[in-house]
Amino acid sequence: MSGAPVRVLALWSPDWPVTAAARAEGVAPHRPAAVVVANRVLACSAVARAHGVRRGLRRREAQARCPDLVVLARDADRDARAFEPVVVAVEELAPGVEIVRPGLLALPAQGPVGWFGGEQAAAERLVDQVAARTGVECQVGVADGLFAAVLAARRGLAVGAGDTPAFLAPLGVEELDREPDAGRADLVDLLRRLGLRSLGAFGRLDPEDVASRFGADAVLAHRLARGLDPRPPLRRRPPEELAVEIELDPPVDRVDAAAFAARGLAERLHAALAGHGLSCTRLGIAARTVPAGGEAGKELHRIWRCAEPLTPAGTVDRVRWQLDAWLARGGAGSVGWLRLTPEETVTAGALQLGLWGEVGEADARAGRAMVRVQALLGPDAVVTAVLTGGRDPGEQVRLVPWGDEREPRTASTRRPARRARPEVPEPEPVPVVERDPGAWSWGAAEDGPHRAPAGWPDDVLRATGRVSAAGRPGAGNPRPTNARRRATARSAPMGRPAVPEPPPSWPGRVPAPSPATVPVEPLPATPVDAAGAPVGLAEPDRLTAAPQRVAVDGGPAREVLGWAGPWPLEQRWWTGAEPVSRMQVALDDGTALLLAHRGGRWSVVGVYD
Repeated sequence: MSGAPVRVLALWSPDWPVTAAARAEGVAPHRPAAVVVANRVLACSAVARAHGVRRGLRRREAQARCPDLVVLARDADRDARAFEPVVVAVEELAPGVEIVRPGLLALPAQGPVGWFGGEQAAAERLVDQVAARTGVECQVGVADGLFAAVLAARRGLAVGAGDTPAFLAPLGVEELDREPDAGRADLVDLLRRLGLRSLGAFGRLDPEDVASRFGADAVLAHRLARGLDPRPPLRRRPPEELAVEIELDPPVDRVDAAAFAARGLAERLHAALAGHGLSCTRLGIAARTVPAGGEAGKELHRIWRCAEPLTPAGTVDRVRWQLDAWLARGGAGSVGWLRLTPEETVTAGALQLGLWGEVGEADARAGRAMVRVQALLGPDAVVTAVLTGGRDPGEQVRLVPWGDEREPRTASTRRPARRARPEVPEPEPVPVVERDPGAWSWGAAEDGPHRAPAGWPDDVLRATGRVSAAGRPGAGNPRPTNARRRATARSAPMGRPAVPEPPPSWPGRVPAPSPATVPVEPLPATPVDAAGAPVGLAEPDRLTAAPQRVAVDGGPAREVLGWAGPWPLEQRWWTGAEPVSRMQVALDDGTALLLAHRGGRWSVVGVYD
């Protein structure tokens, strides 16, 4: 078998999530509309695109471009339910319809083409049929294979037999990730960075090189780019005993009850497939209705095609969507019997598993678990961390409830008109503590290599040579406690990597690295000098004495091996907040702390790993 794809006719309704939502909400066709998910535009109407709205825009930016934009919520069940009349309209003219997703269906081109006398005539007849029965505008494409047929439908083309590779060659590699949930954004980005910007350029690579350098999913994408079926011709008709069915007694007329029954059915189906080493790529869903009034029931059947082998959760979703569409149809009554049939399978080896055997469902399962916890304990019971901007470590991470917007949000710097304020010395971006020649090194022999404490990069020691020698026998005369070399703070010795500086948008930020742990409440700390006197601030950037020991939260005092700072910080002066100075200290137990001086007291605001 050569693996050459068969002729496929694809029918595509543009912007289907918007079309379904607008119909459900009664939005007029001339009004701009968009479906927004997680504060991003998932789909938008042609009218909205004319106003500059695009997929992926933030909601606020989309509304700024189009103030009259109607924002609609996403509902997968509604999308599938609204697409059922379109499928029924196509089935009246051509059997064998397969739903790829709501808004897109496919069928073998041979039947309608032979019946209507040509591909162009078949396409026009199907478009007219759908428009007359449902009022939905759609486009039809014909090509070799489903992937090319979908791209042809987006352009309203009929690609000649054997011309699919030439049709695909000039198209951009972003077409590989055009469909929702394709999950190839990283691959597309990598190909573009490598200079492979067209499907033709990607398709000219050797398949063995693609497999060894890019992985299993890239092999599938490579076949698509060459105009072949996504997998070699290993598909076969599954044995009849793999089909599973269930009698629903009493019959159910609610989608949630039917979906609950479908969950167990889906698990049985996938267990049977796994026993034969198979995965399902085309799922047949059959149901028998029990109308009210004693009338004869109907047996309904629909096929769902999947680009990737189905998982149990994916099977349940498609069953729920299909049952929702059938039950919403007038006169359907209740469902008394349900059957799932794997119409087409591939060997399980065609499905790339995760390290522990997951099939790309780990995130989905975790997400559903988080939502259940929130339903029990409230939305704030589950939070995730989002990196943000800020000068304090506590400002650089924001906790947001699960499911909320995860966009980074910088700390508020909005303030009234600026007024005069006292001059504050410029904070140093690199930690420096002067080290006299021959002074004690970080736990190493005098002639051994310097070693930074846990959490501090060795580059800081090598580049600055700054280790406190205060109180060390033989260290010589004590140095000024403001051990800061402004002229050389940003330089690095020849051949040494430069010490990383904080982002320029946050001057005054604590020098890198950032603390790994930030206490919820700062822990009180007491640094003392060699005489046991508390260490304070002589000036915002100068200590009264070099710290010799530090006690944290009433615990035992630990010897200070090295220290850096202090760095003053004054921000948001209009709030009346007290000025803060920060200092890094390394202790003899291997820990390194970030101390903050505020209101005459020291506290631990960060702990380094």
